[in-house]
Amino acid sequence: MLVIQEVLVSDDVVKENFICNLKACKGICCVEGDYGAPLDTSELHTLEHIYERVRPFLAADGIKALEEQGLFVFVDETKEYTTPLIDGGPCAYRVIEGGIITCGIELAYYAGEVPFKKPISCHLYPIRIRENSKTGFEAINYDRWEICSDACTLGNKEQVPVYKFLKEAIIRKYGEEFYAELEAAANYLESTDHGK
Repeated sequence: MLVIQEVLVSDDVVKENFICNLKACKGICCVEGDYGAPLDTSELHTLEHIYERVRPFLAADGIKALEEQGLFVFVDETKEYTTPLIDGGPCAYRVIEGGIITCGIELAYYAGEVPFKKPISCHLYPIRIRENSKTGFEAINYDRWEICSDACTLGNKEQVPVYKFLKEAIIRKYGEEFYAELEAAANYLESTDHGK
């Protein structure tokens, strides 16, 4: 376990390899799972603010789900806000392009319509953040999910650690200085492992 700026970072984040392989998985992470994508409370207002500009990029069934359930829902079991689901299945913000499931919010972002790329929990995946209210610490963990086996295979082939694959997302969440410290710690761990 690493400690970077009072954030606990699992060793797996620096030791395991990962590169999303959308050609292989087809974006199934936007469909599988019991709940929608976890949302920071700061993102709730953002979704309300950008929705009208994102709406043209969404699928009809997603728009229907959002209009019926709202732009986000509170999940009692996890005590967090998430994106709504379409009939208990895919995320309401998902769209399908060329046989690959992607995010309508992200499409709006790349089209220059909104400044928000997608929920940070999606951007950071396969990292999941857990907060310990008793200690005040956040813990960054590598989430293993069998549907991402192709991403692990590609990551191993290209030798890209999780934290390097997620550089942009980690900087978005924690800042450049945090990432630089994480990278330095990872490099140190690698050098000591090779020295054994």
